[in-house]
Amino acid sequence: MLPQEIIRRKRDGEELTSNEISAFIAALTDGSASEGQVAAFAMAVWFRGMDARETVALTQAMRDSGEVLDWRDLDRPVADKHSTGGVGDNVSLMLAPLAAACGLAVPMISGRGLGHTGGTLDKLESIPGYTINPPASLFRRAVKEAGCAIVGQSADLAPADRRLYAIRDVTATVDSAPLITASILSKKLAAGLQSLVLDVKLGNGAFMTSRPDAERLARALVEVANGAGLPTTALITDMNQPLADAVGNVVEVENCIAFLKGEKAGTRLERVVLALAAEMLVAAGIEPDAAAGHARAERALSNGSAAEAFSRMVLLLGGPGNLLDDPGSTLVRAPVILPVTLDHTGYLVACDTRGIGMAMIELGGGRTTPDQPIDHRVGFDRLRPLGTWVERGDEIGRVHARTLDEAQAGVLRLRSLYTIANTAPVPESPIIDRISA
Repeated sequence: MLPQEIIRRKRDGEELTSNEISAFIAALTDGSASEGQVAAFAMAVWFRGMDARETVALTQAMRDSGEVLDWRDLDRPVADKHSTGGVGDNVSLMLAPLAAACGLAVPMISGRGLGHTGGTLDKLESIPGYTINPPASLFRRAVKEAGCAIVGQSADLAPADRRLYAIRDVTATVDSAPLITASILSKKLAAGLQSLVLDVKLGNGAFMTSRPDAERLARALVEVANGAGLPTTALITDMNQPLADAVGNVVEVENCIAFLKGEKAGTRLERVVLALAAEMLVAAGIEPDAAAGHARAERALSNGSAAEAFSRMVLLLGGPGNLLDDPGSTLVRAPVILPVTLDHTGYLVACDTRGIGMAMIELGGGRTTPDQPIDHRVGFDRLRPLGTWVERGDEIGRVHARTLDEAQAGVLRLRSLYTIANTAPVPESPIIDRISA
């Protein structure tokens, strides 16, 4: 089956057979399909879509492009969470060790930044020594001893997704429901999970900007995953402002450390992390309902066991042993840090969240080509949440940059992305909906 014929059929709106999909994924995996052909396939799917049968076939073909892990030797349920991507969304950094502290095994296969959203692996790479691609033996050891390990895809795990993921990032084909579904679930199915919880982002900083689109994606993910034998539920969460008060790599790791130390209590970030933890515990059968799961997760956070699991994971995967105690001595900060102040008085009522993600890329913290190096030091922190009353001259955040000129440009850019009004916005819950099979 020629790749160009498969591309043509999808371009013309025809349904692809399972054999055609498998053939194209095989060509993508072994390199016989060129980068241009892979990009054309992704664009054809973006425009024409795929039905449920095609999406299942694509997911399974990508899963079967490499090995599938087996965790039957573990004495705890194997579970994971995946986010569809947002700005300031560093939930995985805290949630994996929190779930581990509650009795789950979490072999989390994560990715790099995609489009305007940050990548979990990019954040972890800002930790000196942390190995995002450990040998299989070390990966398994970390999951057994720390309860969790956040790593990248090995060369043998869903290799088709590795190549397609990188090409989607730079060809404006990220926000396609079938491609998102297959990318997420092929990795999760290959990871050998027993249950999965999805965090589907909705808002101006998400790939899904309307509620109907987010619900369709969530239902597609849940339907395909459960159809493939993986019990899955999804939460739809708000992304109309950065989730954490930091956007970047080093700054989000610092935010994670502060969270695990209990310094982010009462924030939108805490509500989302605890809600996802509770969902994971219920899906895995450790707790009977969300209330009990929430209480268990709160205890693991407050008694320090989640922080301890994070420290063990970092140490086992090559990172420093004193990261939580003394992050300032291990994490490298940007040479220029400037405050962002406003010229007006009023409530912060809205922000261009996608614009904030793009501004981080402009500072050098993201990619415009698949193999482009990034500067982990740059970004924004101390971001004020929407609904905050600010006086003229008050700080609404800080810019971390490589040079003074870039920092000053970042100040102007961030300032332009916020809207101020005299009336406070109506508070909204960060948890919008729950989707189950």
